[in-house]
Amino acid sequence: MENQQNDNQLNIELSEEVAEGIFSNLAIITHSNTEFVVDFIRVMPGIPKAKVKSRIILTPEHAKRLLTALEDNIEKFEKINGRIKSPDENAGFPMNFGGPTAQA
Repeated sequence: MENQQNDNQLNIELSEEVAEGIFSNLAIITHSNTEFVVDFIRVMPGIPKAKVKSRIILTPEHAKRLLTALEDNIEKFEKINGRIKSPDENAGFPMNFGGPTAQA
């Protein structure tokens, strides 16, 4: 019975570089009939150009699994920490973070 359990386990390796993560404050999602593409972008104050920091390509089935997993995790987070406040939907993405603009 123990061998059967070990056969169902997945050994996942996480390199130090990947473990550091990449900060993103904007995601753009596009799709075709065969895939979903999620571009994670970092927008910085005072800088008019933003770069895609990571692109993840998913099958529709995996995109739906990701959605379900995110919903589950957000629900668990909010039970412990309270409701996550969302900005007004009509406000759009804040392009000006406030404060002085960057100068070189």
